[in-house]
Formats: sequence, C-alpha cells, structure tokens
Amino acid sequence: MTLVAVPAGTFTMGSPEGERGRNADEAPHRVTVSAFDLGRTEVTQAEWTAVMGWNPSHHADCASCPVERINFFEIQQFLDRLNAVSHGVQYRLPTEAEWEYACRAGTTTPFSTGRTLTTDQANFNGDFPYGGGARGLKRGETVPVASFAPNAWGLYDMHGNVWEWTSDWYGPYPAGPTTDPTGPATGTLRAIRGGSWAFDANSARCALRYTHAPMLRGYSLGFRVAATVSRRPGEPGALADPGSPGATLSRSGTRPRRRR
Repeated sequence: MTLVAVPAGTFTMGSPEGERGRNADEAPHRVTVSAFDLGRTEVTQAEWTAVMGWNPSHHADCASCPVERINFFEIQQFLDRLNAVSHGVQYRLPTEAEWEYACRAGTTTPFSTGRTLTTDQANFNGDFPYGGGARGLKRGETVPVASFAPNAWGLYDMHGNVWEWTSDWYGPYPAGPTTDPTGPATGTLRAIRGGSWAFDANSARCALRYTHAPMLRGYSLGFRVAATVSRRPGEPGALADPGSPGATLSRSGTRPRRRR
C-alpha cells in the first residue's frame, strides 16, 4: 500500500446552511487536525487477500478494485496483522474529522472538484446527479482504484466507488472548535463516508455523513487505512518530508437505511 502524508491544519468541518443536499447533522465547526498518513487509495482486493488469505468482495473478479463486504471487526483483524509486522507505523482507520479534512484537501466546496461532481470524476450512480447537473454513467459496480484524477493532496476516490469505514461512532458534532476529535465514546452505529457506485452524487459530498452497524457488511462499503508514523525523517522507511501534502511512501505488510 502507498500512504500519502496529510499535513496538519485547521478547517471547517460540516457544511454551510445553503449547501444543496445538506443534512442537519452537518453543523459547521472548526477542527484542527494533526499530521497523519492516509492510504492513497482504498484498500484493494489484492491487498486484502495478501494479508487475510480470502476475498469477501461481491465484485470479486477485479484484484485492483476496492475490497468490499467487510465489517468493522474484520478490518480490525486486517489492521492487527499489519501492525504485527510493521516497524514504526501504526495502522488504523481514519477518524471522521481526518477523513473529511483529507477529502476536502484545502477546498470548501461540496466536492473537492468544486460545486458539482460528474461520472468522469468519480464512480457514483449517474442517474442521480448533483445540483441540476447532467446525468452520467451508471456503472453498476466498482472500478479499479485510481481510475479518476486524485484530489489536490494526491488521494484517489475520496468521492464514490465504495463507502469508507471510519473509526468513529456516529453522534452529534461538538458545539465549538476542537482538536483531533474522535467521535462519541460509545454508540450503536459507525460513521461511514464518501458515497459509492450504488448511490447518488449527493452521497459523495465531502460533508455528508452516513452510518452502518459495525457487525454488518455492505457490497458498496470498503475502507482505506490511516497511519501514525513514529519514524523520524532520515530513518529507513521514513517520509522525507512528513508535512508536505502529497508526499508518498510505499509500505508493505506480510434516515431510512438503504442496502449498501
């Protein structure tokens, strides 16, 4: 897998009141995020199989497509196996705040692509465009990761393809500014982000929040890894400049709910 260095910074998490498709749980608030690493792409079927030895995916004939139909606990097993053989890297899921910060990549619009999203830019159900945009392709399945242009920080498929698990329980946002929030201490549903091939363009907005029970799978639900890197610059395997957006490092390791 390849990780991208995401720089520390402060951003407005959530959406402004005038944003089309906005939900009440997207209250805007200022969030400061520490530097971290994030997977350049969603974890692929080949990467999952190399670590776990099996492929649960519904669309299982595409090794370079994102793995799906894995639940929250199976992902923890995957991360445990990576961490057992990693040195100076602690793999984990991103928090909701980290995910949205990385998705926006310095932008403030509904999508990192601007005020709209097309099926030339992401894999979603093109029968349902955003904000009066033109209809596009309805692919009806996942596509290989990195099939579209990355955002400004070099991250692929933050919009569409598959929903992505985060580490947070779903709950209300804090009322004021916060630093490195991790969501509620307990809950019944986990926050997922990003939309998917089976959902409309609105579901892929940077600010949109959705949920999934941690024990359940979904055929349009996958994940990407985040990581905390303890190596110092100059040490073997360290990022040359951890604070530079887009710096990459390859690391190897042995409302009603709709169906996903």
